[in-house]
Amino acid sequence: MSDHPFDVAKYHEGIELFNDVEFFEAHDAWEELWQEYHGEDRKFFQGLIQVAVCLHHFGNGNIRGAKKLFLSSTAYLEPFGPMHLGCNIEKLIRELTACCQEILDSTEEFPKI
Repeated sequence: MSDHPFDVAKYHEGIELFNDVEFFEAHDAWEELWQEYHGEDRKFFQGLIQVAVCLHHFGNGNIRGAKKLFLSSTAYLEPFGPMHLGCNIEKLIRELTACCQEILDSTEEFPKI
């Protein structure tokens, strides 16, 4: 029996997919875990899901979506830092920030009708 009240295999599957740059698939794995789990780590999993979708959007050129999810994902994850469930939150946020710095600095405004 696991010491964790959530699907640890699904958590690790998401990590492997994320580290293989399969961001949407990582999102799917973690979302499945998140939907079934309602404990104290729920917001942590939501933060990971949003990081994965942020990077998926970034890779597809959806700057607005990436920026929005960057901001919400880091807000979910920061309270769990610097380390949580083997995840170096501090390092993840630092590297995510470096990756997304160009979109964070962007003042691009979309036209209005």
